[in-house]
Amino acid sequence: MSDPLLKLESRRSALLAAISGLHDMRPGSIVGAIRRCGKPGCHCEQANDPGHGPNLRITYKLHGKTVTEALPSDTAVRKAEQEIAEFRHFRKLGEELVEVSGQICRQRPLEDTLTAEEKKRPKRSKPRSRAK
Repeated sequence: MSDPLLKLESRRSALLAAISGLHDMRPGSIVGAIRRCGKPGCHCEQANDPGHGPNLRITYKLHGKTVTEALPSDTAVRKAEQEIAEFRHFRKLGEELVEVSGQICRQRPLEDTLTAEEKKRPKRSKPRSRAK
């Protein structure tokens, strides 16, 4: 096996080990929602008032639908940030793994995949055309 191929296989093994060492992860982004409560006499009713919030939420896609979950505390926000960062790291490692595997596939030499029996077997004849 050639030296570049060994290096690529070593890199692939390192990427797989890094993927197996990942922790809790989930896709999504953290967004801040500012809202108006609608209660008469509340400060948010004023024209120049920014409203209530921001209330932080995580939003992500699940089976083609957008899901939004409230993040009620700073601890929940930090936890969600770590999980999102871990997911982004996973995606980066996955993309690199696919790239390295593609390079390995292109560099690996072709092997004769036919067995001795398959080589001896006569080829099928083509049917004759029925042209008149």
